[in-house]
Amino acid sequence: MRRRPRLALTLWAALAGTALAVETPLPAAELIGSFVWTLDDPRFGGISAIELGPDGSGFVAVSDRGAIITGRIRRDPAGRIEGIDAGAIAHLAGRDGAPLPPPRSDAEGLALMDDGTLFVSFEIAPRVLRYDRVFGAATYLPIPRDFDRMQPNGALEALAVDAEGTLYTLPEVSVRRTGEHPVYRFRDGRWDVPFSLPPQGSYRPVGADIGPDGRLYLLERSFGLTGFAARVRRFVVTGDSIDAGATLIDTARGTHGNLEGLSVWRDAAGALRLTLVSDNNFHAFLPTEVVEYRLPD
Repeated sequence: MRRRPRLALTLWAALAGTALAVETPLPAAELIGSFVWTLDDPRFGGISAIELGPDGSGFVAVSDRGAIITGRIRRDPAGRIEGIDAGAIAHLAGRDGAPLPPPRSDAEGLALMDDGTLFVSFEIAPRVLRYDRVFGAATYLPIPRDFDRMQPNGALEALAVDAEGTLYTLPEVSVRRTGEHPVYRFRDGRWDVPFSLPPQGSYRPVGADIGPDGRLYLLERSFGLTGFAARVRRFVVTGDSIDAGATLIDTARGTHGNLEGLSVWRDAAGALRLTLVSDNNFHAFLPTEVVEYRLPD
């Protein structure tokens, strides 16, 4: 779908192409609820990305073992999740229509266009595939040289597409000595790097989406002894530049699970909603958690 010292920072940003504006404070996002998603299928788990339809009902999700799931979310009158009706689990296919073999099936990022075109990014073998049909054969996008330099377990977890079909992705682990995260853009058949995001301590980018408001939303994760912390920031992208962003969600460790996927949509009241999903790494004792927040405009 379609998400320091001042002098030193100024010089660094000028050289790296990173936005410098001061982050704008916003009202806190409102936690709507959390739902534990279960499915009686040994292939279920490891959900790494999710995309919802415009009304927050239909969805598509992928796992880091190459599974793809579609279905519908049932909600109560207040809009909270009360059930998830999933269809059969299928396997992402390669260009020949055959299932992608491990470890090349490590799907981590997901982006869905209004016409149903699906893009999936991968981590172990960094690349982006296009699917004109959810359960169809893949078309391989060009692979820039930088992708080959990415860490096998730190590559393309975040993927987003705008209304014009322009893709944005970035690695979980930086490929640059300075530590900033280059944002790769695909349009008109080629990749470029219009801007980068500076490093943010222990936080790493793991999910992205372009909201119905046209802004870029980025999910970042940090792990410590007391569990996972999650942060969501929102950016305005203008041409080849990006603003400093605004932090919408910044959770304490242990508030939620290993959140890796996000989708931004508007509810029936016109409010922005953020749906996040956790990757349980196929551990039976860890839940697959679907978390929703109401966002400030």
